[in-house]
Amino acid sequence: MNIFSGLEKIVETKHPLAKETWYGLGGPADYFIKPQDTEQLALVVKRCNENRIPIYVLGYGSNLLVCDEGVRGAVIQFKSDYFSQIKFVKEQVIAGAGVELSRLLLTCAKKGLSGLEPLTGIPGSVGGAVRMNSGGNFGDIGTVVESVILMDNDGKVSEKKKPELQFDYRQTNITAKFILEAKINMTAGDPEQITKTIKENWVYKKNNQPLNTINSGCIFKNPRGLSAGAMIDRTGLKGLQIGGAIVSEKHANFFIAQKGCTSRDVMRLIELVKEKVQKQFNVELELEIEIWK
Repeated sequence: MNIFSGLEKIVETKHPLAKETWYGLGGPADYFIKPQDTEQLALVVKRCNENRIPIYVLGYGSNLLVCDEGVRGAVIQFKSDYFSQIKFVKEQVIAGAGVELSRLLLTCAKKGLSGLEPLTGIPGSVGGAVRMNSGGNFGDIGTVVESVILMDNDGKVSEKKKPELQFDYRQTNITAKFILEAKINMTAGDPEQITKTIKENWVYKKNNQPLNTINSGCIFKNPRGLSAGAMIDRTGLKGLQIGGAIVSEKHANFFIAQKGCTSRDVMRLIELVKEKVQKQFNVELELEIEIWK
């Protein structure tokens, strides 16, 4: 019997993951699955558990590096209409895990709802953003998230609210495999002023980050009280290159993928930069990017 019998419409085998990530690197997934709703997701999880198939959750691939060999398991992505809904209840927005951050930000701005402007220019999905508490110099998403709907490895759905739901720098205390939606507290504001703030934040990002290159955002988390990019810069590593991977001259915490780059090139560059920064500052840099090996 086919492992995913009855689910053939949403399951693809040997799907190339490179086209699903911002880096455009990496090999195929054994199974690539796009469930259409929560019930279908629960059935997929059940089949994977029964057949001991590892599960990976993919957002928009903006903070991800997939190894050249690909993934031995099932990659699940929430891109159906069901997981991409945005609902408004007074000054609260309920966003599905598959909603693109930029779409959510602009939709809220048009409605005169403020609170997500710090996420300007940050790519990815709501689910991924909540999972890693995405943010930047202006703030992070955890500040405004009130609660999340989750599903565990057994297909059980539950809600987690603040203060039980806790956010820290680029992490949360969410242990469930799947984030299905997030309830976000907004503040009423002037649409024109909100849009102006978004534009100002975008200009700042454009001036300080290599947005017109192939990259995956910041590679390392900032150590407490320090800047990973500044440490890499002060170690003299801007422009350091291995194969097709190079440390950005504009922002040293961005590693650019040039023509012919492989995931192995990026991984080797990551290890070399970590080693040199450790030697220079006695600080071990921690990855912000997720690597699927």
